[in-house]
Amino acid sequence: MAWLLLFAAGLMEIGWAIGLKYTEGFTRLVPSVLTLTAMAISLGLLGLALKTLPIGTAYAIWTGIGAVGTAILGIMLFDDPATLARLACIGLIVAGIAGLKLVT
Repeated sequence: MAWLLLFAAGLMEIGWAIGLKYTEGFTRLVPSVLTLTAMAISLGLLGLALKTLPIGTAYAIWTGIGAVGTAILGIMLFDDPATLARLACIGLIVAGIAGLKLVT
């Protein structure tokens, strides 16, 4: 169950990271409220997952899910560059996430 909570927390991290772009510096009400809500949910779910999982593993996986998801959505939504080096680095993060899951 803790792993599921951690995964959901990572998805919410992606949501608030992407949401930050849409808030335009927290000048737009609806995107700002949604972004702050996603932040709160993400941290709350992470906190619940930490009842069971080691902090180092959980935090690294949480940020890794957020980083990978945000980078991919940045490419898809905002035309961020999708260079081979960038994609390889995303792949390394995914490998790190998988490795941490396997050894925990």
